[in-house]
Amino acid sequence: MAKLRVAVVDDSSFVRAALVRMIVADARFEVVGQASDGRGAIELVERLRPDVVTMDYNMPGMAGDEVVRQILAKTPVPIVMVSAHTTEGASATIAALAAGAVDVVAKPGGEVSLDLAKIASELLEKLAVAGKAHPMPSIALGPLSRDEAPPNSQRGATSSRSARSVGAAPAVAIGNAPRVSSPGPAPVSGALAERVVVIGASTGGPAALDALFRALPRGPSFGVVVVQHMATTDLTAALAARLGSHGTMQVREAIDGDRPRSGLALIAPGGRHLAFVAGGAVRLNDDPMQHGVRPAVDIAMRSAATAFGARCVGVLLTGMGRDGALGLAAIKASGGRTIAQDAATSVVYGMPKAAAELGVVDDVVALPNVAAAIVRALSR
Repeated sequence: MAKLRVAVVDDSSFVRAALVRMIVADARFEVVGQASDGRGAIELVERLRPDVVTMDYNMPGMAGDEVVRQILAKTPVPIVMVSAHTTEGASATIAALAAGAVDVVAKPGGEVSLDLAKIASELLEKLAVAGKAHPMPSIALGPLSRDEAPPNSQRGATSSRSARSVGAAPAVAIGNAPRVSSPGPAPVSGALAERVVVIGASTGGPAALDALFRALPRGPSFGVVVVQHMATTDLTAALAARLGSHGTMQVREAIDGDRPRSGLALIAPGGRHLAFVAGGAVRLNDDPMQHGVRPAVDIAMRSAATAFGARCVGVLLTGMGRDGALGLAAIKASGGRTIAQDAATSVVYGMPKAAAELGVVDDVVALPNVAAAIVRALSR
């Protein structure tokens, strides 16, 4: 099997050397080039066409999210951010993920870390996953009608007899799309939500969520709960802040005792499972990982199916593995509606595919159409 060709980008020569040693020690990879700043990274990737890139966020001359946007616009290649997770660093990393980077690994101990060996296993596995990913330099933000969607655009999508496939949209850059201007945060009515949407995502999820939250109706009459595979609360707090900045809903990390409310999105904190108890209250816990992750989508969705029944809509976005498939099955069995992102617009078509293969997906949709599919499901 051919080795994955990796480019390493970091402004610290010490960090670059440590990462290179770590990567080439694994027989699955070879390092084909290095860069010390954003402009060098753009030129290097365009010239060498590596299979995957590791990149720091804080480098001279150009912010990491802008580097990601420019690389993906010219050479769609999976990018794994390797960055320090201070509060400021987490916001910067989320910006890069929203621009299209597929995953992130936290440097232990700051930007110039002496303990990079601690992340070796995580980094190498995420590079292997990224090597199979299809980064999306182009996902349309607005919903498309059926008439606008090109035929046969769901490359490789799996849909069961129970699934209704809605055409994928031609892609336009997530990162380069104009930001939606907003008059300010959407109001929260304070009323407990009659209908609840539970969204699960993993690899490629932050960019998909960013596009989805821009497209949601402002101040919706339903509540949202998001489970994004992230290990630390600094990242999920930064994700909540970014999603809330689009002005369609208020967004924050969930806390024990929360209840879904209309116009409010709750994000499962990194490293903690989110479940619902009788009556619909949120309970956070540190139970063992499921599918190798915490928070797990299955835990949130299965408990939501019990708590809300037919008043629940489940949505699975891009991600590696099978987490969420049994959760969607539980929601469908309880009378709720289920939606999965299609193959053509998924960075990794794993979680949605597993659910579609179970035959538990009502609608397989392109990412630009997910918001419209949610509204449609809630109207039934």
